[in-house]
Amino acid sequence: MTELSRRHLLGAAAASAAAVGASTALGSPAAAHGGGSNAHRVPRDQISVQLYTLRNQLNVNLETTFTELAAIGYRRVEHAGFVGRTAAQFRTALNNAGLKATSGHAGIPQPWNAETWKRTLEDAAIVGNKYIVHPYFGTGANGPIRDAAVYKAFAADLNKAGELARRAGLSFGYHNHHNEFLRQSGTGRTGFDILTDDTDERLVHLELDLYWAWRGAADPVDLIQRNRRRIKQVHVKDMDVSSGFADPGAGLIDFARIFQRAREAGLVEYIVERDDAGSPPRTPLQALDTARVGYQYLSGLRF
Repeated sequence: MTELSRRHLLGAAAASAAAVGASTALGSPAAAHGGGSNAHRVPRDQISVQLYTLRNQLNVNLETTFTELAAIGYRRVEHAGFVGRTAAQFRTALNNAGLKATSGHAGIPQPWNAETWKRTLEDAAIVGNKYIVHPYFGTGANGPIRDAAVYKAFAADLNKAGELARRAGLSFGYHNHHNEFLRQSGTGRTGFDILTDDTDERLVHLELDLYWAWRGAADPVDLIQRNRRRIKQVHVKDMDVSSGFADPGAGLIDFARIFQRAREAGLVEYIVERDDAGSPPRTPLQALDTARVGYQYLSGLRF
């Protein structure tokens, strides 16, 4: 796909995000406060933040950052590694701030190695995870994967990882980006189709990244309809008018429209994230602003 056509696709995805449900467009009173006394809200005890958003801030001062997140209102987080600490040390820092790492990102071994994965699950148990999520797939040495066989082999490994996680008392999930929504060579299916069709829903739940789904030109509502009761977690990440990242509630994505399907999806955790938070030209302190804006937006949203 040429760069020009790729930009056109991304623009179309962003435009459709803005157009769908225009009567409740973001920034309007209807979107912010719902449509009446029966409006639903995101439960505050289900709001989390992906610590990758604050990666630079965590490296400066882990304990202080945890304290600041708790002051914002967070009671749970999703980790992406332990910032140079052991799982036990990381758990202690969380406990001291009154936080729980209910979820964590950890890649399954490739090639598959059961013993290595068991050690990852041991760390997940130590830090207190309920969910453990594979964070990334879809890119090979030569760019985006377009081979259905590669996706099918990876789906088989996800099932193996999910079975071991189940035995360890954990729910194992898969987190998408946008490459999974490319059609795979010789088939009419996307990589995401293969991963969801070829994995056992009892062993592999979905952590749907709402921004990356839109970047892949996939409507999250359609994905919910095709994967009922399987999307336990979402990454709440917004898209600006140039298809870049934005703080939750500041961009084009109509989260209220998506969250109206929360029960159908199976949602139990709403995780604030912004991939470029803390990366130049943004500062680590702006990453903390993203966490604050995201929490306030989700706790105030009505749908």
